[in-house]
Amino acid sequence: MPRILVLYYSSYGHVRDLAQAEAEGARSVPGATVDIRRVPETVPEPVRRSAGYVEDSTPEAAPGDLADYDAIIFGTPTRFGMMAGQMKQFLDQAGGLWAQNALVGKVAAVFASTGSQHGGHEATLLSTQIPLQHFGMLIAGLPYSFAGQTTRDGIIGGAPYGAGTIAGADGALRPTETDLAGARFQGAHVARIAARLATDVPVRDAA
Repeated sequence: MPRILVLYYSSYGHVRDLAQAEAEGARSVPGATVDIRRVPETVPEPVRRSAGYVEDSTPEAAPGDLADYDAIIFGTPTRFGMMAGQMKQFLDQAGGLWAQNALVGKVAAVFASTGSQHGGHEATLLSTQIPLQHFGMLIAGLPYSFAGQTTRDGIIGGAPYGAGTIAGADGALRPTETDLAGARFQGAHVARIAARLATDVPVRDAA
């Protein structure tokens, strides 16, 4: 029974919508238990209100919580072609887990929201995977067996590197049904991989 964590940061709700779809997909896999958590906010409340950030009552995670899961799906908005600073700060606090090899062999995946089609969507998905590989995690993307990512019907997010959505410069675009379907597909994909790995005897390489 693999434990799956969907961990995200969201300013305007786009990533949160995708996170809920990722969790829905993961829960469709028999035996999987799924939690949704967000990383702590670092922006002062007055700034959040003036910028129109959405309220979010999702429970926060602590870095040490990551060790309790078999798979972690990370969601972040794009900030200048990279993950949001809130997510980076969270990962920077997980050095203790890195030192203990506590995340080695766990499954990881990434999804993202970006303001424009060429605003760093794929760069964010790929660069967010880099620290996860430093932790020794196994990266699961969004395979082309999800045919929705090749559609020509409108603006959609996502790539072979992970699910996603395009929010528009003013954030007015919401995740399309194709975007949400991609997130559900990725969530199920991660849960199935984690379930298969959970049946194996863990082996840790030794130098």
